[in-house]
Amino acid sequence: MSDNEILKPSNTGRLIADILKDTHAFQWSRTEPEQALLALLKDDKYQPVIIFPEDYVDEKSRLIQVEDLVKQEKLTEQALPKEQGLPKDANSIPSKKPLLIFLDGSWREARKMFRKSDYLSSLPVLSVNPDTVSNYMMRKSDNEKHLATAEVASLVFDMLGDSIAAQTLSLWFEAFKEGYLLSKTRLKHDLSKPMLAKYNEYVRAC
Repeated sequence: MSDNEILKPSNTGRLIADILKDTHAFQWSRTEPEQALLALLKDDKYQPVIIFPEDYVDEKSRLIQVEDLVKQEKLTEQALPKEQGLPKDANSIPSKKPLLIFLDGSWREARKMFRKSDYLSSLPVLSVNPDTVSNYMMRKSDNEKHLATAEVASLVFDMLGDSIAAQTLSLWFEAFKEGYLLSKTRLKHDLSKPMLAKYNEYVRAC
């Protein structure tokens, strides 16, 4: 997370932590990254993957497909317990969980974090190509395909097959946006907060 995002009320990266318990947030530093972050990147349990548009990736060999991550998770889940013995192709079974890295900041800040972080430079990259424009509305971008961090995360969760997390985050994002915009306008608006009601209804149903 860029240092400019920490106190911004319009930041959506924090919404991911509201939905998923196993979430970590770190303030970005080019030269002095947090030791906890470096330890997480080196943890043998995880395979770190940066979520970033392929148009900004110079080394195309770093790009991976979502199928690679889905296959990795399924193979890990299917690995036999030690007491049952290992299959002949045990060495081909990945034992790492995907560690999704979202660079939380404006697009200019995100590009800076991506290009200026030596400790991230060797990690694989998963690109997201949205079919729809952003519904963010709380900030403007020069590219309508530039999504808010929460929107990107929701798309990635859906790509990985976690439809519940994807839909929950998407609805929570809409409820968050609804509340934010209500606080910023003097025009007549719907105080019943229909998007928040829709989110609560979905969560109860799950």
